[in-house]
Amino acid sequence: MFSNVKVVAVVSAYNEEERIGSTVTALLGLDEIERVIVVDDGSTDRSAINAAAAGANLVINGSNLGKGGSLNRVLENLCFDVVLLVDGDLASHAAEAEKLLASVLCGKADLAIAAFPAPAKKGGFGIAQGIARRGVKQLTDLDMRSPISGQRAMTRAVFDAVSPFRPGFGVEVAMTIDAHMAGFRVIEVETSMSHRETARDLEGFMHRGRQFIDIVRALARQAVAALRSAS
Repeated sequence: MFSNVKVVAVVSAYNEEERIGSTVTALLGLDEIERVIVVDDGSTDRSAINAAAAGANLVINGSNLGKGGSLNRVLENLCFDVVLLVDGDLASHAAEAEKLLASVLCGKADLAIAAFPAPAKKGGFGIAQGIARRGVKQLTDLDMRSPISGQRAMTRAVFDAVSPFRPGFGVEVAMTIDAHMAGFRVIEVETSMSHRETARDLEGFMHRGRQFIDIVRALARQAVAALRSAS
């Protein structure tokens, strides 16, 4: 049905040796996807080996560039009509990404974002998610359940409009706002996806802290840009 549309999946992975193989396998099982590329962001485990064994093409960062840096590196010279962005820890739930692709391929949306069910346990009091929801609502009037979801399908036109991506954890928030401001149709798609939840330990809280700071910075930049464009 979509034989003339080139769809590629790009998977960001950092130390995901236990899940990356099944993530790749699930994506390769989707008829729409022509190619799966795993960007190994400086992992110290067997993530790259396991991804390749599952059938993915590899891009290996010599150091940790973060999601924004990884996406810029792999996508700027890649030929595609629709790109699917997926995190490496989805495992078999990556097959749910077919719902995102369907929304874009049928013309319902230009950017489709996976809405996750409520987590089974709290990983960080939801502060980062909450500030992202409020910020996106304030700047775009979009009511979103999962504004920091990394599972996204988009057209080439959207990608060109929202890139290059900034480093850090504010990538998704900035992407959503930029796409909406540029006039693209942004929707959330209900999924039953789940991934490895951030633990309630020191490392988990540090992760959430960095995430919160990056999201606040991204929202501040977007607010300034909106004010400038309105003046």
